[in-house]
Amino acid sequence: MREKEPQFTVTDRRKFTSEGELREGGESTPPPAPQPIRPEAVAPAQAVQVEVEEPEVMDGDETIPEPTAAESAQQSREYHASASRLDEMLLKANPGQPAPAVMNFDRLVQSLYMTAAVQMGAGTAPNEQPRIDILGARQSIDMLSVLDEKTKGNLNEQEKRLLQNALFDLRMSFLEITNAIASSAQRPPQSKKPH
Repeated sequence: MREKEPQFTVTDRRKFTSEGELREGGESTPPPAPQPIRPEAVAPAQAVQVEVEEPEVMDGDETIPEPTAAESAQQSREYHASASRLDEMLLKANPGQPAPAVMNFDRLVQSLYMTAAVQMGAGTAPNEQPRIDILGARQSIDMLSVLDEKTKGNLNEQEKRLLQNALFDLRMSFLEITNAIASSAQRPPQSKKPH
């Protein structure tokens, strides 16, 4: 007799819509933890030979040399060919799995957002103590800030809203955590009373 397949429900717990708007009830639901790729699900990688050049030491105002157009074109072709081989291996190892999504601005922002959220304890199982990497979270938030600064005037309204909402949400969470850390650091340690 065949066992019945377990039933499960998929719930979208993202705080923002694809347009960058805050979802209704989005402020209280933590994002799910990312699922790691199982090593046995990936075919063995082909050997890749990489040439590493020693970095040039620069003095004072000298700039880092720029790759030539030919070097950049060759590197781009080789990168895309290598990425295609990896995608093929993953699809062979996981038939029926959709092809990996193409990177775009929204995915970049969402990736940095999720990284910072996980670093601040989001996605922790209900009975687990959250593991917080507050310095890592600050660095991820700062990366989004740099992205915001460097893309001013180059984003459409949806991209701008997504980035602003992500920064606002992450900064608020960061403030809550750092205030809690500061508050607990100011409390005197409680001594245990003898029974």
